[in-house]
Amino acid sequence: MRKNKIMEFFSILGSSLMMPIAALAACGIILGISGALLKDQVVSAVPLLQTPVVFYVLDTLKTVSGVVFTLIPVLFAISISLGMAKEDKGIAAFAGFIGYYTFLVSASTMVNSGFVNFDLLRVSPILGVETIDMGAIAGILTGIIVAFLHNKYHKVQFPVAIAFYGGKRFVAIVVILVMGLLGQVAPFVWQPISAGITTLGTAIGNAGALGVFLYGFLERLLIPTGLHHVLNGIFRTTAVGGVYEGVEGSLNIFLQFFDRLDSETLRPFTQFLGQGKMPFMMFGLPAGALAIYQSSPSDKKNRVKALMIAGVAASIISGITEPLEFSFMFIAPALFLFHAFMGGVSFLLMSLLGVVIGNTGGGLIDYIVWGVLQPGSRWYMVLVVGPIYAITYYFVFKKYMAAKNLSIDVADDDEENTPIESNDNQDDSLGLLIIEGLGGKNNIKVINNCISRLRVDIGDMTLIHEDLLKKSGSMGIIKPSDTHIQVVYGPKIEKIADIVRKALN
Repeated sequence: MRKNKIMEFFSILGSSLMMPIAALAACGIILGISGALLKDQVVSAVPLLQTPVVFYVLDTLKTVSGVVFTLIPVLFAISISLGMAKEDKGIAAFAGFIGYYTFLVSASTMVNSGFVNFDLLRVSPILGVETIDMGAIAGILTGIIVAFLHNKYHKVQFPVAIAFYGGKRFVAIVVILVMGLLGQVAPFVWQPISAGITTLGTAIGNAGALGVFLYGFLERLLIPTGLHHVLNGIFRTTAVGGVYEGVEGSLNIFLQFFDRLDSETLRPFTQFLGQGKMPFMMFGLPAGALAIYQSSPSDKKNRVKALMIAGVAASIISGITEPLEFSFMFIAPALFLFHAFMGGVSFLLMSLLGVVIGNTGGGLIDYIVWGVLQPGSRWYMVLVVGPIYAITYYFVFKKYMAAKNLSIDVADDDEENTPIESNDNQDDSLGLLIIEGLGGKNNIKVINNCISRLRVDIGDMTLIHEDLLKKSGSMGIIKPSDTHIQVVYGPKIEKIADIVRKALN
């Protein structure tokens, strides 16, 4: 039971981190395009870029999109408070910002008090406050604490004389008190932890090829649990992913310095980013999908074909792989283990071959923006490794599926039920179908979604109807605990989630 609760906690935490990560990825594309066009080599080759108006527009886009990456901690504080709150999520998000700012100011008073020597701590101006710089960890810690306080106290009632301060209003009060106290303690606790994290990051960096392989292997292996978001967040935003001129995290470093540093200096940080995913996202998994299609019985081929085409498009273009991965991970776990191993090898090969392609995704968009358009990225090495991955995946998938006589199960009426570009009546029917599959309205406690999954807290797992969820277009179902279920829908999840929420009201 305790294990289930721990898994459920990290699952919800991982999904909450996806909101700012998605925003960072979108801003990263704008930053990448504008930054690439402003590079000296490109400006010299394209005279139009030298005109004042064009240069001003590009420089403004680059500056504005770059600012977002300095706000990662506060974005984490708000998004985790919002994502982990069970009710009144807007109040929780508001409290998340209050809590983070209170923490900064409180820590600042202690650091600058002169009572203790904090010279070993990194102090930076954050949101206008000269305070302890804990990076993304401060935001994550704030979000978790605020969500806990919000869930515990947002319905508290006081006597009539002070009733005004109860309920939602009391959340802000208790958050200020707790985060103010934490800010006083944080400098003492963080000084040795900061040294330890820096040492760990240095150790992983010094581990070279082995460290990169293990990261890539675990990043894929954790997909079924959703905990890969947590692993990615640690490497992308903390010292574990590297430190350069005081900036922590592989993604932070890349996006703040990509237009100022040469590719060789950036390479140790991009080895934990999108480049490691490109061989299997753009080549390996699509080839595996072809093998799955060809291994399907003739009466299933058309339905499997439609599913595989949708999954391949998502994997190649946007780097969303769950639709394909969930199609085989349960019927062929050995293939998923092979896929995770190849993920580690992919990260390793991109690093050894000197590829320098950053950002968070591994699809065609990131490949073009951060690879093809960036001088010195060695983007062509992806085209060398990619076909080898395609051949390897195809033959391994084809041979395994044939040897085990396996085929993915697609319901006969999937084709009628998976489209969601429909009218209001069809949307209502789909929403009610999903709710029925989740055991009915009374069985649904909290409903959220991440980039590809509907994440639902439920009352009774025995009331779940997996056949109905599959009929609604689900590509996979995960039960990390007895009270939490994740239903995979892929890139269309935002609309699915909106339809379900509407049907619940």
